Amino acid sequence: MKIGYPCVNEAMDCSSGNTFRLASYSDERVVAAVAANLVCLRRMLEWNVAHGLLFFRIGSSVVPFGSHPVNTFPWQTHFAAEFRAIGDYIKANNLRVSFHPDQFVVLNSPSTEIVQRSIQELGYQGLMLDLMGLDSTAKLQIHVGGLYGDRELAIRRFAAVYATLPAAVRARLVVENDDRLFSLRDCLELHQLTGVPILFDNFHHECLHHGEPMAEALRLAAATWHPTADGVPMMDYSSQALGERKGKHTNDLVDDRFAAFLDDLHGLDFDIMLEIKNKEASALRAVALLRERGLSPAAPNPSPPLKLPPDARAPVKGPRAGKPAVANASS
Repeated sequence: MKIGYPCVNEAMDCSSGNTFRLASYSDERVVAAVAANLVCLRRMLEWNVAHGLLFFRIGSSVVPFGSHPVNTFPWQTHFAAEFRAIGDYIKANNLRVSFHPDQFVVLNSPSTEIVQRSIQELGYQGLMLDLMGLDSTAKLQIHVGGLYGDRELAIRRFAAVYATLPAAVRARLVVENDDRLFSLRDCLELHQLTGVPILFDNFHHECLHHGEPMAEALRLAAATWHPTADGVPMMDYSSQALGERKGKHTNDLVDDRFAAFLDDLHGLDFDIMLEIKNKEASALRAVALLRERGLSPAAPNPSPPLKLPPDARAPVKGPRAGKPAVANASS
């Protein structure tokens, strides 16, 4: 069982999502941004390994405008060695990584244009995983999409588009139950039509369900993952922020709620992505709780850090107020 957090390490002084405005696009800006983003991604992965956090969601903007027609720069070949080195580090340290494309990726849209842009974005993010040399257990996580006035038609439209996706994208794609439109039951119907695994979100299930107890919902979702092609099932974890609107994620891990959730697993193995505002801080507490239960290795055993050179032109993220920057784990 692995614990992770998404995209940004709040304790570090860099970002892997450096970008720029479309109007100021140039090949030189792409090179500078991607170089900076890959160096920061490497540093975050090293930090995570040093702290026993072995699951990470990579941000979608590693390559600015990676799926946009404006970007004709051959970043795939220019940065092939850097992507491969990061993938080698991921495999050497038994890390799990994923992407969660942005909300504009909607495969069941009635708009052909939106569907085509969505497919292009999935292809771009899947290509990054391919460049890293990672297998199909590294996933692309999306939602079912919109209702458009007809739930059954919306589900079947997703299934029809799914059948046209490149095989490399289909092999990585997973769907997440959401908190307003498509429940676990809807995702199970989609799984029956397509075979797509369900990435279960416990908090969304609490907000939208059909009476399935949490333990049963976890079992149903886990059963949609192939043990070798898909790997250990992934899931998102969060809980309700007290006193806030329904569906608002908590800012910090609530230890006793997380411990109670672990009881609902009843021996099931999941890699758990914490969708909690303070990111790595909560992830560190969660992995400590797993270790107390014997569900996570006692201590990390990292391989030597990557040796990608830093980029002197790289823009950096300033430390958040009240939070000191943490040095690179390899230093």
